[in-house]
Amino acid sequence: MPMGSERTEMRKRQMAATQETPGTAQAQHSVGNRGPNACCFCWCCCCSCSCLTVRNQEEERARRTSHELQAEGIPNCEESPAPTLEEVNAWAQSFDKLMLTPAGRNAFREFLRTEFSEENMLFWMACEELKQESNKSVIEEKARLIYEDYISILSPKEVSLDSRVREVINRNMLEPSQHTFDDAQLQIYTLMHRDSYPRFMNSAIYKDLLRSLSEKSIEA
Repeated sequence: MPMGSERTEMRKRQMAATQETPGTAQAQHSVGNRGPNACCFCWCCCCSCSCLTVRNQEEERARRTSHELQAEGIPNCEESPAPTLEEVNAWAQSFDKLMLTPAGRNAFREFLRTEFSEENMLFWMACEELKQESNKSVIEEKARLIYEDYISILSPKEVSLDSRVREVINRNMLEPSQHTFDDAQLQIYTLMHRDSYPRFMNSAIYKDLLRSLSEKSIEA
């Protein structure tokens, strides 16, 4: 009888443990999930918490496609006369000659947009504009905007920079000047030269422009 009684008691405990397991697991799961969704101040699952709102906005931005982000607020291209056949041929000679003229930069920007990397050109142009400023307050404001638009990891237009250059920028931002982003600008210029420029020269955008100007030259 004692043995039978012990077996019965053990079976009851096992059945009770089995019944409690789902609830316990669910409770542990709820606790485990509570951390990421909890308010950073009160550690409660309050849906209206401001930190949740910020995180949801960041997640929503991350889900949006590069195309949508690029389509927003794209500055107008530089004003320039239509390029001549001689100019377009010169673009093939060197990247420097391409970047020297507004028409060349506009054509290259059009190509970069198809690769969702127009922010590289926009950043380079913003740095060039910053170098032209002399007013201290304007320099500081423009430097801040450049940082927020192209350096901040939260920006959808963030450019690709190595850690060394980012450290230099962070130091320079303590006292911004016209040359705060010089190292970063050079790195992006080099990236466009080595990576995007060869593809641009083989792109339909460049070839179609060259062919169109060639035909007009023959007709003339």
